[in-house]
Amino acid sequence: MSILEQIDHDFKEAMKEKREFSLSVLRMVRTAIKNKQIEVQHELTDEEAQAVLKTMLKQYQDALTDFTAASRQDLVEKQQKEIDVIAEYLPPALPLAELEKIVKEALVASGATDVGRAIGVAMKAVAGRADGADVRRIVEQVLKVS
Repeated sequence: MSILEQIDHDFKEAMKEKREFSLSVLRMVRTAIKNKQIEVQHELTDEEAQAVLKTMLKQYQDALTDFTAASRQDLVEKQQKEIDVIAEYLPPALPLAELEKIVKEALVASGATDVGRAIGVAMKAVAGRADGADVRRIVEQVLKVS
């Protein structure tokens, strides 16, 4: 089952079970995906749908940081629940040890020495299974050691 099919299925189940919170979040997800489909003028692949979800997740995490800084615990809890719902549709992130191994192998294979090119190579190697900030940190560590 594709991500889009899973989202539609879960949306219908949330509607039947009257789970208002999940229904609300899934409406936002479906709207974001539909907007992207209109933009690119074709049905989204799983990879494109994941990219939309990752963008939403990043925006929600930024909002969570802002709410935490503003000491708005009520909004922090709501935002965290929304993040949890969206994260269900994304593959789990790579463990840190495996991420470091993949990044190091990619850098050795490419011979990249400048940070910008090295991050590009590393991001291709992890294929969206890791946060860009983590990849950047590992690349910078590896290049400083070399």
